[in-house]
Parts: sequence; structure tokens; C-alpha cells
Amino acid sequence: MKHRIIFSGLMSLLLSTLMTAWVTWINLGYSIHFYQQWFHAFVLAWPAAALIALFTSPEIHKLASYFVRKVDSRH
Repeated sequence: MKHRIIFSGLMSLLLSTLMTAWVTWINLGYSIHFYQQWFHAFVLAWPAAALIALFTSPEIHKLASYFVRKVDSRH
């Protein structure tokens, strides 16, 4: 369980950082308010992303394993 919590936290941190920066840049472009707007979006996104990752990661892992088995069985 510790591993799942740490993994979910780190993965959601990385994805939230990159995605909120990207979407903020697409929507607003770079301006003097970019970092303020990006940080606001990040603060809202990271907790949601962490909870989603924590609670859905076991099922997503099973789904990924299923797809890998399907692909491997075709060869």
C-alpha cells in the first residue's frame, strides 16, 4: 500500500504539473500572470489527480495487463 500511495503521488504530481502548465499556456499564452494562473490550476488539479490515481490504479493495472496478454497472444 505504501508503494501505491507514493507512486500515485509522484505520478499525479508529474502529470498535474505538465498538463496544467500546457493547458494554461494554450489558453493564455505566456504572460506576466502565467505562473500565477498555472499555480492556481495546479493546486486544484493535483489533489484530484492523486485521489483518482490512488483509487483507480489497481483497475488500470489489471486493464493494462489484459491488453498486454491480448497483444502477446497474437504473436
